[in-house]
Amino acid sequence: MSKPFLLGIDQGTSGSKAVILDREGQVHGYAYRPLDRLYPQPNWVEQDPDAVACGVAAAITEAIGKAGIRPDEIAACGITSQRNTEFVWDRRDGRSLAQAITWQDLRVQPLLDDLKRWPLAAAATYRLGYPPGPYMAALHLAWRLKHQTAVREAAHSHDLQVGLSAAWLIRALGRPSAHLMDASLVQATGLYDFRQQAYWAEWLDWLGVPADALPTAVPTIHDFGTLHVSAPDGQSADVPVRAMIADQQSALFGHGCRTPGAAECTHGTASYVKVFLGEQAAEQDNINVYYAWNVDGRQTYCLEAPTTVTGAAIRWLRDNARLIDSYEHLSELAAAVPDTGGMMVVPAFTGLDVPYNDGRARATFFGMALGHDRRHIARAFLESIGYQIRTILETITNEAGVQVEQLLVGGGVSASDLACQIQADLLGLPLLRPTFAETTAWAAGLLAGLGANVWPNADALPPLPGAHTRFEPMMAASVRDEGYGRWLRAIELVQAWGETTIKR
Repeated sequence: MSKPFLLGIDQGTSGSKAVILDREGQVHGYAYRPLDRLYPQPNWVEQDPDAVACGVAAAITEAIGKAGIRPDEIAACGITSQRNTEFVWDRRDGRSLAQAITWQDLRVQPLLDDLKRWPLAAAATYRLGYPPGPYMAALHLAWRLKHQTAVREAAHSHDLQVGLSAAWLIRALGRPSAHLMDASLVQATGLYDFRQQAYWAEWLDWLGVPADALPTAVPTIHDFGTLHVSAPDGQSADVPVRAMIADQQSALFGHGCRTPGAAECTHGTASYVKVFLGEQAAEQDNINVYYAWNVDGRQTYCLEAPTTVTGAAIRWLRDNARLIDSYEHLSELAAAVPDTGGMMVVPAFTGLDVPYNDGRARATFFGMALGHDRRHIARAFLESIGYQIRTILETITNEAGVQVEQLLVGGGVSASDLACQIQADLLGLPLLRPTFAETTAWAAGLLAGLGANVWPNADALPPLPGAHTRFEPMMAASVRDEGYGRWLRAIELVQAWGETTIKR
């Protein structure tokens, strides 16, 4: 490779990251730009597409500057992006037609009630890989086509294009080779029958979504087009985009979870547990089944299950409730007490995920007494993460027969030693946390390198930079199980409250 550097972009729900790495996998430049969310109405959560693109462009420029390189020294770029947050634009000029509707948005709940009456609804989870929910881009698009005039008119004139942020970035900041996304992101739209490797025609008809607006599904390594990038001094270049992948799959790849049974949990806006399967897709109802990646001519699969909101709940504790001053303050408060004093938090701000899939549940605090304060709340929240992960891993073991022996962790609260130790204790499993934190963006850069022939195959990829910190479980099994039993009871009460509230 004559050009020695690669660019990895991670466009997420809370912000955008860019890394510059070399052929040894070492990072030379990194930058982050936070991304605001917009709340035009209760339960509506949106993003400004132009702000997304500008944030990514700024992160790239800063990363190039920190690396001290020229843009024309970058051989290729890989993009990983958030899922289910869909962008809509005019195919003629690339103009955004509306705000992006994020996966946290709840406006389509009435459509889910209508879906129950659709004759093919029972097949949705099997075909799509995961159950329809308010987070789903497919339902957002159906809502748009009914309520947003500009989107509806573009669809009628065959000028509508739909994509997740990876596709939008190439359109906004570069030149796409065609309207494409990799299969992992296409599946994340909630429109694609991943078992048949085609859009589900009957589902598109029921939703009213035009097929010609949708991106073609291609492998992870592909010619996606070019991205125009700039350095702080004004130098610029068009960099080939050679890889594209969904963010959770990128994290799994970056952690090196590429043998069946290897597992990882990324803590971000929510926490996502992923288990790599290999080349066989599981047939499950309660566990989400996704494409992992298509590399070296092999299409692989993974199991995945999200918790409720994690990073978003911490933001709520800081900005709305004003119980903490910062992310670091959360751990400081939790460490100041030996336990929760019998208190429990179920952070179901946007509902409960796998295995409950209950969009009506809401966040609840249990067992509060006058002696409790924000220290106990902080510790109870950290425990809630461990309990949710245990539920997910038990579901995976019971339904897929996959036994996880250890869990790699990254992102968000994994930076806290206390949070990791609490998770190890409540899971009864060792946790491994890499020193290097930007695994998702780094993996996008690795995949770009495969696309640019920097490495001959995935087996030749460099390891994740730095060492790992290991957290061994230290809690007695009886104490662990007693707490988990109380957690399961709390879940029952949260669901019962949600049902009562809806009925009223």
